[in-house]
Amino acid sequence: MKNVTQIISSIQNQPQFSKLYQCVCINKIKSVFTPLLQKMIKFGYIKGDTLFFVLNHPAGKQEFDNSIDNIKSALKFYKPAECDGIEFCNIKAFVTHTPSRNNTMKIVKQFYKERSKGEFETDIKDKNLKQIAVDIKNIIKQNNEH
Repeated sequence: MKNVTQIISSIQNQPQFSKLYQCVCINKIKSVFTPLLQKMIKFGYIKGDTLFFVLNHPAGKQEFDNSIDNIKSALKFYKPAECDGIEFCNIKAFVTHTPSRNNTMKIVKQFYKERSKGEFETDIKDKNLKQIAVDIKNIIKQNNEH
């Protein structure tokens, strides 16, 4: 029986999942960078013979550009095992200004203390609506007792 690692590696080696294999390679290369630079990298991809890293801050691009020669020379001497069969000659980075999904506004529910005391008239002719209004009035009175 195969374990999880063997199943995943056999799936990655199938041609229809070549992008998944590339993703593992890119994440392995990304793990070599400094932790600060890793936080600034949104994602990476391979197009043609170039490995692109998309950064979310200009300072990350500047740090990446300063260390690009070191990265290229290190990858020439030692290519990770996860990158076997994946060829790229150039490494480039650029900054994106699109907002990430993580930074979307979160809806915060706020609860306010009921200001009503439940002392209002229910002059409604329809019996169903009058009963609903009376139920609401009773709920307000019960909440004010606590």
